[in-house]
Amino acid sequence: MGSLPLEAMMPLNPDSFAGESSAVVDFLADYYRNVDKYPVMANTQPGTIRKLLPEAAPELGDSMDRILDDVQRDILPGLTHWQSPSFFAYFPANASTAGFAGEMLSAGLNVVPFVWTASPVATELEQVVVDWMASLLGLPERFHFKGGGGGVLHGSTCEAVVCTLAAARDRALSKLGHEGILKLVVYASDQTHATFQKGASIVGIPPANFRILRTSANSGYGLTATIVQRAIEEDVARGLVPLYLCATVGTTGLGAIDRVRELGHVARRYGTWLHIDAAYAGSAAICPEFQGHLDGAELADSLSMNPHKWFLTNMDCCCLLVANPTTMTDALSTDPEYLKNVGTASKMAETVDYKDWQIALSRRFRAIKLWVVLRRYGAAGMRAHIRRHIQMAEWFEHVVAADERFEVVVPRNFSLVCFRLRPRFMADKAVEALNRDLLAAVNASGRAFMTHFVVDDKFVIRLAVGGSMTEMRHVRAAWELLKEKANDLIATGC
Repeated sequence: MGSLPLEAMMPLNPDSFAGESSAVVDFLADYYRNVDKYPVMANTQPGTIRKLLPEAAPELGDSMDRILDDVQRDILPGLTHWQSPSFFAYFPANASTAGFAGEMLSAGLNVVPFVWTASPVATELEQVVVDWMASLLGLPERFHFKGGGGGVLHGSTCEAVVCTLAAARDRALSKLGHEGILKLVVYASDQTHATFQKGASIVGIPPANFRILRTSANSGYGLTATIVQRAIEEDVARGLVPLYLCATVGTTGLGAIDRVRELGHVARRYGTWLHIDAAYAGSAAICPEFQGHLDGAELADSLSMNPHKWFLTNMDCCCLLVANPTTMTDALSTDPEYLKNVGTASKMAETVDYKDWQIALSRRFRAIKLWVVLRRYGAAGMRAHIRRHIQMAEWFEHVVAADERFEVVVPRNFSLVCFRLRPRFMADKAVEALNRDLLAAVNASGRAFMTHFVVDDKFVIRLAVGGSMTEMRHVRAAWELLKEKANDLIATGC
C-alpha cells in the first residue's frame, strides 16, 4: 500500500497555510466584486448538485485551486446570494471585512472554551463583549456581569429560547414538583417567531399549553397587556401556571413591536418569566432614538439579539443576556469529574464555565469575532450602518405610499417595509393572486429577492433593507423592478 501524499500527512502545515488561505481570500474578494451579477435567488432544480458530484468521496486529495474552480462552477450557481446588494428577503445576514477577520481568527485559533481553563481569555473576552453589548443597547445594570446578570454568545435565537425556557421551567418546577410540567403555560403573539413553539415543545411544555394571542392593526400588531392579562387570568382560574411570556421587538413578518413595559408588569404580577426577543431589531437599539422600544427591560428576565443579522457580524452569533444567570445554569449545568478545573479552586468564584449557559458542551470562540467588529467599526460606525439602512427603507416606504396602485400595509418599523399591489378595481382574492404573481416575477428576474407574509388574510410583500453592500441605487432599482413587473401583470389582466 502506497504512502499518503505529504500534504495529507501535515494538514496544518504553516508553510502552505498562508498560500492556500490567501487563495480563498482572493476567491471571496472576486465573489464580492461580482456578486451582483448572479441571480439573487437560486434558480436550480432539486438534486442538481448530487448529479454533478461523484457518489463517493475522493481517494486522493486535490489542490486548493482545483477545489475553488469547482466551487465557482458547481456551487455558486446553486446558491441564493445573501450578500447580494439586492437581497431584501427574510432579514439580513450581515457580513463584513471585520466580521470575516474575526471569523478567521475564531476558526484559525480553533479553541473550545467550554470551561474557563480550556481557554481563560476566550471566556473572559466573551464576558467583556456581552457587557459591551448590554451597554450599547442601553440595558439596565442587572443584565451586566457587574450587576449580577450576564450574557453568552449562542449560535442562534433558537438556542437562546430553549435555554431560557428550560431555566423558567426548572424555576417553576422547583416549587411545583416535576409532575407540575403539565400545568405550565407559555404565551406569545400571533406575530411571534415559531421558534418559541418549537422551544416549548423541546423543553416538554404540552402543545395545548402554548397560547398564541391575537394582535390587531389597532396596536400595530404588537401584543398588548390587556390580551395577555385576560389569557393568564383564564389559565390561573383553570389551575394552570403562567410560565413564560415572549415580548418581541421587531417581529419577523411585519416588524411589529410589543409593549415591553406593559407586558413586564403583567409578567411580574404572576411570577412569569419575560423574555424580550429582539433578534433583528435589537441592533437598532444601539441608536438612542430607538432605545425607547426596549423601555421596561428592567422588568425582563432575559433578552436576545442577533449580531449576525444586522450588526456586521458574520454567521453565527446570538447575544443572550440574562438578569439571573443562576436560574439558567441550574437548569443546564453538568459537573463530570473530567471537566473539573483542577488546581484552580481559589479562582473559581470569579470564573464562568460557559458550558453551563448553553445546550451543547462544545462551543466556538465567537467572542473574538464580535470583539473585532466592535473594535474595527466602533459604536459610531455601527450606528451609521443602521441609520443608513433605515433611511433607505424610509425612502422606499414613501414612494410606495405615493403610488396609488400600491399600499403600505403596516407603518414601517426599522428597515422593513411591508406593502402590496392594490389596484382599486380588483376584488380581494384577485389582489392576493396578483401579489403572489408579482413576488414570483420579481424573484424569477434574478434582479432582486424578497419574501412575503400573510396578515389579516392579506398577502404582503416584505422588503427588508440591511445588506452590507446595499446602496440607495439598489433600493431604487428594486422599486423600478416592482413597477415594471406590476405594469406587465396589470396589462395582461393577471
